Amino acid sequence: MRTLVVGAAGKTGSRVAGRLREQGREVVAASRSLTGFDWYEPDTHDDALSGVDSAYLVAPVGDPDPVGVMGPFLERAARQGVRRIVLLSVAPAESGGPGLGRVHALVPTLFAEWAVLRPTWFMQNLVGAHPHARSIADRGELITATGDARVALIDVDDIADVAVRALTGPPPNTDWLLTGPEAVSYTDVAAVISEVTGVPLRHRAVEPEELRAYLETFLPAAAAARMAGLDRIIASGSQERVTGVVEEVTGRPARTLWDWAVRHRSQLPA
Repeated sequence: MRTLVVGAAGKTGSRVAGRLREQGREVVAASRSLTGFDWYEPDTHDDALSGVDSAYLVAPVGDPDPVGVMGPFLERAARQGVRRIVLLSVAPAESGGPGLGRVHALVPTLFAEWAVLRPTWFMQNLVGAHPHARSIADRGELITATGDARVALIDVDDIADVAVRALTGPPPNTDWLLTGPEAVSYTDVAAVISEVTGVPLRHRAVEPEELRAYLETFLPAAAAARMAGLDRIIASGSQERVTGVVEEVTGRPARTLWDWAVRHRSQLPA
């Protein structure tokens, strides 16, 4: 078994690659920083696919219509004998819809074994280099345009565990909507972090235009607009659904925000 992991330096890919190696499986870890793999450079694709029978794919960041580069790659993978594809998508992207939905629709037409993972927003966005983490650290507040809407945030480790099962177990041949065990507002998020760390944190709800202007102080305009648009999706109330897929696939419940915050306390404001 030789598995290609695209995005192997990222939040989910690094975890997937690590878990597969722990199981004794051979991993081809592909990313621009690790191996020079580039979705937009087809000359880098053949080496990545050589001898591979399964692949975990993370789309190019920020591309609004990734099927243009992922489609030819998937066709090449099928020609070279890749048997199983596990695609990381996003919760709002349904098969056949815009963006990753178009990639999703293509996968079952090329591969007999496949899965599409559609996780909600990551708990890990509250730490590291994400704008949420930046506003928490710099301003002592969590700035969103989500209002009081709720979202079933998910721990990236849960996504990775599901991905590994999809790569190594019986072929799912379906898409899975992956969520945490509870839907929370960002006011709830701030309260949990405050209680765990002992450091006051508030949620400041703003209009999308104000969020975009704030984000443009440190992000390119296109990225700021995209992130403000994601908050609009949450604000619509469409991301409150909670599923039991993590438990169904892994045999254990998805991790709660409280559990995640306790485990990551050292990365949160002190």
